[in-house]
Amino acid sequence: MGPLHWLPLFTQLVAWRLSGARRVDPIRVFVVPHSHMDVGWLYTVEENMRAYAASTHTTVAQALTLRKPRRFVLAEQEYFRLWWDGVALETQKQQIRQLLAEGRLEFVIGGQVMHDEAVTHFDDQILQLTEGHSFLYETFGIRPQFSWQVDPFGASATTPTLFALAGFNAHVVGRIDYDLKEAMQKTRGLQFVWRGSQSLAAQQEIFTHVMDEFGYCSSGFSWEGRAQFPEPPKDGLYADMDEPVTVHTVERYSKALVEEVKLRAAWFQTPHVLWPWGCDRQFFNATVQFANMDLLLGYINQHSSELGVTAQYATLGDYFRAVHAHNVTWQVRRHQDFLPYSSETLKAWTGFYTSRSQLKGLARRAGALLHAGESMFTRHMWPAPRWALDPAWALKQLQQLRWAVSEVQHHDAVTGTEAIKVSDMFVEHLRAGIRGVLQLMSSIALDTARAHTGLCAVAGPATEARLAAVYNPLAWTVTTVVSLTVDFSKASVTDESGHSVPAQVQKAKEAPHKYDLHVLATIPGLSYRYYSIRPTKEAQKGDGAADATKVFTSKFDRRLRRHIGPRGRRLVPVDNGCYTVFFDWDTNLMHSIWERQSNRTVRVTQEFLEYHVNGDTNLGPVSDNYVFAPGQPASPAWKAVGMEIVHGTLMTEIRQYFYRTVNTKNPTYAIYSRLAHVPSGYNGDLLCHRIEQQFQVGPLQLNREAVLRTGTSLSSGQTLYSDSNGFQVQRRPYHRHANNTISRNYYPMAQTAYIEDSRSRLVLLSEQAHGVSSQGKGQVEVMLHRRLWNNLELSLDYNVTLNDTSIVRPVFWLLLGPRPVTARLRQRSGLALQHQPVMVLERLIETGHSHSAPRQQEAVTLPPSLHLQTLSIPGWNYSSNHTEHLQRLQGGRQGKPEADLHRVLLRLRHLYEAGEHQVLSQPVTVDLKSVLRGLGTVLAVEERSLTGTWDVSTLRRWTWKTEDGGSSRPPPPGGPTVTIHPKEIRTFFVHFGTQ
Repeated sequence: MGPLHWLPLFTQLVAWRLSGARRVDPIRVFVVPHSHMDVGWLYTVEENMRAYAASTHTTVAQALTLRKPRRFVLAEQEYFRLWWDGVALETQKQQIRQLLAEGRLEFVIGGQVMHDEAVTHFDDQILQLTEGHSFLYETFGIRPQFSWQVDPFGASATTPTLFALAGFNAHVVGRIDYDLKEAMQKTRGLQFVWRGSQSLAAQQEIFTHVMDEFGYCSSGFSWEGRAQFPEPPKDGLYADMDEPVTVHTVERYSKALVEEVKLRAAWFQTPHVLWPWGCDRQFFNATVQFANMDLLLGYINQHSSELGVTAQYATLGDYFRAVHAHNVTWQVRRHQDFLPYSSETLKAWTGFYTSRSQLKGLARRAGALLHAGESMFTRHMWPAPRWALDPAWALKQLQQLRWAVSEVQHHDAVTGTEAIKVSDMFVEHLRAGIRGVLQLMSSIALDTARAHTGLCAVAGPATEARLAAVYNPLAWTVTTVVSLTVDFSKASVTDESGHSVPAQVQKAKEAPHKYDLHVLATIPGLSYRYYSIRPTKEAQKGDGAADATKVFTSKFDRRLRRHIGPRGRRLVPVDNGCYTVFFDWDTNLMHSIWERQSNRTVRVTQEFLEYHVNGDTNLGPVSDNYVFAPGQPASPAWKAVGMEIVHGTLMTEIRQYFYRTVNTKNPTYAIYSRLAHVPSGYNGDLLCHRIEQQFQVGPLQLNREAVLRTGTSLSSGQTLYSDSNGFQVQRRPYHRHANNTISRNYYPMAQTAYIEDSRSRLVLLSEQAHGVSSQGKGQVEVMLHRRLWNNLELSLDYNVTLNDTSIVRPVFWLLLGPRPVTARLRQRSGLALQHQPVMVLERLIETGHSHSAPRQQEAVTLPPSLHLQTLSIPGWNYSSNHTEHLQRLQGGRQGKPEADLHRVLLRLRHLYEAGEHQVLSQPVTVDLKSVLRGLGTVLAVEERSLTGTWDVSTLRRWTWKTEDGGSSRPPPPGGPTVTIHPKEIRTFFVHFGTQ
């Protein structure tokens, strides 16, 4: 997405001259040509390919081939891969190979997209990075070493850590808060060594360059004009073409460029200036653009002695190599991030943390399903496929969802800042990928059941009985409640051995004439359980199988919202052994929670509020897809609350309905809270220690932004903690500003937020990304939904709007307890929410054969501090030996290589920070041969970089001189026994023996 605001160059030049800034060294300008190609935003991927993206790749290859000095950098892989596979001629492919070999074309980032850094989960960031890197390595044998995060709306401290793990040597950040950038320019602090993780620290630090206030665009130097949609002009003449460089104009152009260069040079510690030449959708007519650039740069170099500047075409690597060669001692930045981001005084970009809530939820669920499908397919293939499943077809389903999940991590995708037609494209791609992977998982799981039980699927007319295959994608035994909707009010549930399973049936909360069936499931790590679900009648008996228990419901009349008056005189308790939640009889609101571990009762109230925002630019700042611009504090969005409590033996559900007016028939908001009752004999520690909540929000009135405010008696002040991409936690103290105090105190919550005092911590775990804040003492406020309309150009001309009349249903889990207890529970509970068991269903008939439990592979179980982050068969085909791989490529391998089904990609992650928990924060040693024995005999283990393209024993990242000298941990020894330290992510290729 292009910049929406530019400071006049004249003002900046005056400021530079008044400052008296001068440099002794001659200034060396590194001109880095690039084109920022959003994967989405205003136009769909197909529209962009047709209008400019394909021609950008074609004409850049042609222009660079014509003249040796020219350079270019490419970032996102999605367009390049589409061009390479579907457009490029063999001659153009040869040009690309030659340019890469000569270092004149360079891939930066190299991921499928330039991912957002605020609302994405780091699992999905790693996925999209791995997809792009694997393609580049398999195809060309190259490995990107520099980032180019020039357009995401703020910068996360997780991203530089991941880039360091991927083998990058330097990192570029584009957008940070405008006033902070100004201060860093004044102190020449735009470059530093960033230690994004407090636990990994210097082990995974990276040199970081923050772009100055001119950003990634070079305004006033576009001789090719503006890309035309839907098709390029047939005469080759584009709109807004700048006057070409001639003998009459070259002096004017050079003067403008040199003066801006000198202004920029004063903001950096070396005499090298990075000049990104390009902007959104540029170099689609690269021959014209480079021809003018050649003349301008040639003129500057001819007059370098008088101008004090030399200019050269460069890749990003050329620039950083020059900076690295200087003997500079760099500042160290710790694990603080650059969020939230404001582009100017009244524009705080904190609205996109919540924009398009449904897309955010779909994207996160798709990533979780992909994680489950990958491990299930890997377990199916090793130690030997157990029936005829076409591996090529299976891999195609996984690859389709990998592409869709990678694509939606783009900074104008999951952010909700794209045009409506582009959002529809992302949804279509995600749903198609989800359907394919669910079909794959159903084939694997249900074929196993058919082979080993007395049950089979029905074709055509069928009974109401169901076979449910439930897969646990986590590497530990999970005890949880799985739910499905059925047509019958009485049911029996048995496992694969015919034994009765605890279950509960109740009327569905939102579907008339339907019933919710809840089943208590205990499933070993990376394994299935099978459940037969049969409708029953009062007098029916079935092989000793007990019916699912029924419930009884207590209903409470609507209560009006009270501004004053006594509260808490009559409380209704709901208890599950770990918590007792009290509801106020007089208000129908939550009142407090008693927590067993600390024997402490904490006041906890929840209600919905709305910010009323402006949509007319003539009347002041407006909220849009990006910006949150409230004119006043939020106000309650309801007049009355109804409540009913559904009491059951397996779980109790509290349903609160919030009505906009006293007599409204349908609620605008609802909270469904569940407490599980874990029977004796089950290890339900995580299940007991959470309050599961689902919210119903909407439809909203126009220009409303809906929030859930949870108020507590915790002495937390207004200090909040929220996570950085699900990887680590950032402390978020409340700051008062001259403008936008409300919106500038909103932060991204990718998965977690909490508040705490000396005794207790209240944790909110979310299934998807939201904006979060603490607007009052002891409060946590989460933005859930936005409905906006405004008269901005993006809205009127491109339909980048949020006139969203949908109902959204976000999910949260609440944890409350002493800090050591919540520190132990938070990480694993977050994973349990993110990676819930996957259920696939088929209708059944009885075959008459006796039941036998399906033969299960041995479970995969990791120590409690570790998470199996990835277990997959990527299919990329390249040698683990870099020299050997390059030799194969140079030998002229033709066509697309056949998928490699033998290499297994494994990632393990330590869940805890150093010092976070007395026991769980210790390093953990595991024997991979033992852990993975259920997949077969481990023959070899190779440790790799984060995206798999480097052998870590050969990876030598640049070191940078810092104020404190830094430190590093020695490289890990090879072999199957590995020790994983706090917050480490370790990546391996594992090779198994076949059977």
